[in-house]
Amino acid sequence: MKKIIWIYLIFVSQLFFAQQNNQLWKGYFSYNEIVDVESATDKVFAATQNAVFSKALLSSDLTIYNSINGLKPESITTIHHSELTNKTFVGNTNGLLLIINSDGSITTKVDIINEVPVPPNKKKINDFYEHNGRLYISTDYGISVVDVATSEFIITYFIGTSGEETQVLQTTVLGNEIYAVTRDFGIRKGNLTNPNLYDFSQWQTFDGGYWSGIVTFNNELIGMNTNARTYRYNGTVFQEILNHIQAGLKIKTNGTELIVTTSNHVYVLNQIFTQLANITSIPNFNAVFTAATVVGTKLYIGTEKDGLFSTDITNPTVFENMSPNGPVRNYIFRVKKALNYLWAVYGDYTRQYNPYPLEEYGISKYSKDDGWELIPYNDIFQAKSVCDLAINPNNQTQIYATSYFSGLLKIQGSTIELFNQANTGPNGLESLGSNPSYIDVRINSPAFDKNGNLWMTNVATEGTIRAIKTLRADGQWQSYSVEDVTNDAFGRYGPMAIDKNSTKWIPTINDGLIAFNENYNNKFIVLNTDSGGLPNNDVRCVAIDNRNQLWIGTFAGLRILPSIDRFITETELTANSIIIQEGDLAQELFYQQTILDIAVDGANRKWVSIADGGVFLVSANGQQTIYQFTKSNSPLPSDNINDIEIDGVSGEVFFATDKGMVSFLGTSTKPSDDLANVYVYPNPVRPEFLGTVKISGLTDKANVKITDIEGNLVHETTTSGGTIEWDTTAFGKYKVASGVYMIFVASEDGMDSTVKKVMIIR
Repeated sequence: MKKIIWIYLIFVSQLFFAQQNNQLWKGYFSYNEIVDVESATDKVFAATQNAVFSKALLSSDLTIYNSINGLKPESITTIHHSELTNKTFVGNTNGLLLIINSDGSITTKVDIINEVPVPPNKKKINDFYEHNGRLYISTDYGISVVDVATSEFIITYFIGTSGEETQVLQTTVLGNEIYAVTRDFGIRKGNLTNPNLYDFSQWQTFDGGYWSGIVTFNNELIGMNTNARTYRYNGTVFQEILNHIQAGLKIKTNGTELIVTTSNHVYVLNQIFTQLANITSIPNFNAVFTAATVVGTKLYIGTEKDGLFSTDITNPTVFENMSPNGPVRNYIFRVKKALNYLWAVYGDYTRQYNPYPLEEYGISKYSKDDGWELIPYNDIFQAKSVCDLAINPNNQTQIYATSYFSGLLKIQGSTIELFNQANTGPNGLESLGSNPSYIDVRINSPAFDKNGNLWMTNVATEGTIRAIKTLRADGQWQSYSVEDVTNDAFGRYGPMAIDKNSTKWIPTINDGLIAFNENYNNKFIVLNTDSGGLPNNDVRCVAIDNRNQLWIGTFAGLRILPSIDRFITETELTANSIIIQEGDLAQELFYQQTILDIAVDGANRKWVSIADGGVFLVSANGQQTIYQFTKSNSPLPSDNINDIEIDGVSGEVFFATDKGMVSFLGTSTKPSDDLANVYVYPNPVRPEFLGTVKISGLTDKANVKITDIEGNLVHETTTSGGTIEWDTTAFGKYKVASGVYMIFVASEDGMDSTVKKVMIIR
């Protein structure tokens, strides 16, 4: 049954996406985690795990390739730019080959994935080497060869001593000989003029040592050994030219310089092996190096977490960060939209709520005017694993961030405070366990109630289990015990929701869903598999919709509580599944699926994130699937979405994934109070525009009529939320002709109205 549902949903979403052509998507990627750099005559290329960017040397031109414009990698390992064809080749961990063509289009090659007969975990692309119009691809199984001009695969060489696959780290050509550094068999070589080179017996061991890289430089072989030294081959033996102390990560040459990169050193040598530069650090950064190259007199250094830097080889004292503006890293765990800023945090925890290894990142914020800005780790008192955020609805300049190790942060402008077990009093925050020498203050699920009180959960102290905490609007702390309703002494709680009655709905990992309201004599109700109708006691997320229904996402399915008000009058609550009809079959919506997050838009529709399944948009009642976005049919960089956040004003929907954040410009915004600010866009609609016309600033349940200039009706609808879209057709039958079209809007009661115009150019 589950397969039938998914096939239908995928069909619907792919139809829609093909029509939209990425125009409604936007990327918010990090470009700090550099995996490779590559030189060209007039530009430098850099690759992160899921993007490639290039910077022109003589101008400020910056070109970015990511999932928004069609570059959809699995996980990038290496890149190569061909000067001959102006193509850029991008290798991935799973063998995927992506090619950025000279016109900016993207070609996807799956030959390694589909045709090379080795296990999937042995298809990683490690390096590229171009020679005489052919690209030699070093992989975890051997060498594959591609025609650079046509991008077609030619042949694959398995060069183990018995013909088995072997990990090839790097290749190079000197004369007619191709040399390959292998993990298991030293340096292997073959003659390129040999028509039988596909036969492993035609390859021989050139050197049986332990090598990690090889290049041709100044008409000599240069090898990087695992003993942290680099050697030249003089025709008889290898002679040491560089002791780089640490294991070498990359060895490259641009023809005139030799570049060796380790985690803490970048060495540049000239053609007589004189050291031109030895970079050991970048001022104001604790940088770990990953790759480097030289273009002209400039040295470009890629780092593990801090981006791409350039400096002058002759005077390497000033370093310029070359990475495009973006968040600190691509793995964003939670994101929250305030009035003027989008806030993001990077700390996380496992499904079992284990925060280790502890993350030591700061907090990022984004605005259209200033781009991405970082509050550094040191400025937040070195709070580790910052995992969630809450915006004070009464003062959106006041931000609270929870750390799953260090406590609670309050951010207001440049003023930052840290609350923990030491400064919140006897009713405040508590450290995990009873050992006073071990401080571990695990705070999660921050949320404000209607009175401006901030609620959160605290991993329980043994014996008390005072897991529910509140920082009241007057600055006082208070604790509430959950000892009578949970069997989990460790106290692992997911993001809570607070309804209009101030009832707190708190997900747990083992005990289902806890509902609590201190205003009703500290009343608790628990929904679980035994009492409450849940399919699983591991509740991942909750969301309250515009009809006072509670949507509950669990590890194994979805449930709906018909009315949150029932908590006040009843002692037990039961949630229901959503049954949808597919032909003659009745199906449970999201049956046995792990629900990661649920967000409600302005039209009461639900965005639902599924583990390994992307994101769905379903109608207000769940009976209709409007979109399904996955990595395969959209710019989503991953099918695992950690968090969904909606800008109620613009309708922009943010998807924070484990491989970067993107957004989709939705059509459902919060309804306006009146029709004073109705806005139509784009206007005019030009021939090249493939999307839909948006009409925003609408009141809820307003009537919208669109006519041509002669008064002929072409579209009519009633709003749900603050925005509608029109596909510029006459009742879905055919595209309307060029001309001016009138838009008549009237409120539900007819007391407010407005008229707008839109010009369409075909």
